[in-house]
Parts: sequence; C-alpha cells; structure tokens
Amino acid sequence: MTLSFFDQFMSPVFLGIPLIVIALLLPCIIFPTPTTRWLNNRLLAVQSWFINQFTSQLFLPLNLGAHKWAVMFMSLMLFLISLNMLGLLPYTFTPTTQLSLNMGLAVPLWLATVIIGMRNQPTIALGHLLPEGTPTLLIPVLIIIETISLFIRPLALGVRLTANLTAGHLLIQLIATAAFVLMPLMPTVAILTAALLFLLTLLEVAVAMIQAYVFVLLLSLYLQENV
Repeated sequence: MTLSFFDQFMSPVFLGIPLIVIALLLPCIIFPTPTTRWLNNRLLAVQSWFINQFTSQLFLPLNLGAHKWAVMFMSLMLFLISLNMLGLLPYTFTPTTQLSLNMGLAVPLWLATVIIGMRNQPTIALGHLLPEGTPTLLIPVLIIIETISLFIRPLALGVRLTANLTAGHLLIQLIATAAFVLMPLMPTVAILTAALLFLLTLLEVAVAMIQAYVFVLLLSLYLQENV
C-alpha cells in the first residue's frame, strides 16, 4: 500500500510513448493565440492582463538590462502554472514532481545569470563571495561558504518545487484513501474527511500557483544580482 502511493509520481508510458512528453507539450496547446483583430475574446483579454501585471511586478526592481528576460520568465511562469494545475486533475501526471525536470529548468537559467554577471561585471560578481569589512582570518572560510551557497541555489530551486508538489499530492491521496475506506464504516467521519480533502485541494491549487511564482521570482532575484 505504501509503494502504491508513490506510483503517481512515476512517468507513465503508453504505447511506448512517455506521457511526460505529452504533458510538457500540453501548455503550448491550451493557451490561445493572440490575433491582430481589434476585438479579442475574454480569454485573450484575461491572459493579456495577467501577463502585463505579472511582468510589471516582477521586473519593477530590475534595471533595463534585465527586461530582455521578460519573455522567458513569463513563458516559464505560464508553463509551470499550467503543469502544476493540470496535475491536480484526476488521472493526470504532474511532470514538476520529477526532480530531473525541475533541475533541468533551474540549472541552465541559474548558470545563465552567473555567466552574465561574470561577463558584464566580474568584480561585482566576485565581490558577492566576500562581504565588505570581513576580518582577515574569516576570509577563506567566508569565501568557501559563499561559494557553496552559490552552487546550492539551483538545487534549492528544484528541490523546493519538487518537495512542495510531491507532499501536496501525496497528502491528497492519503486523505482520499482514508475517506474511501471510512465511508462504509463511519459515514460521518468519512464526510468530514471529504470536506477536509476539498479544503486541502483548494490549498494545493494555491500552492501550485505560488510555487511557480516563487521559482520565477528567485530566478529574477539571482538575475538582479548579476545585471
């Protein structure tokens, strides 16, 4: 029984085709394509409003040199939100519960911010490894600590997203199993458990959106240090 709870995090294969590939392509299909018409539908209007509001809030503290990343960050935000939300539907698979996928997104983007900082302002980028006014005896130790913390950043990005989504999905399945088992034995307790499951599902919807936002926000903060 314990192993079956974790089967939902395995990448399913149908007719020799990994379904994670279809899941990764699905967000590109569900979003409407903007047109050149004067009047668009309501879905396009909501999408444009969301994109404008998110971009303005995310890049408000960044200088003009970082604004060229707006399209990439906005696409990543919509991509992660779509995968997280679609994974809450029944009989679906959530690719963002796989650490390999999250690390594949986190490592290249983090490395790009570091390379930009080393190329444009190497003195300032290296200066982050040693705070100003550090005692001489602590300089080697602080440099090692700051270097380790720098390389832990992409790991923290990937693990945070994976752990939050995995814990939420696992908790939902545990409570759903409890409600199903208690229904013929104690209907009243089963109904209360189902109500708790509904509230937890709403919380998981919020977690799915917040974790996508936190992932992109931390990347923007890393970019702010290097631009």
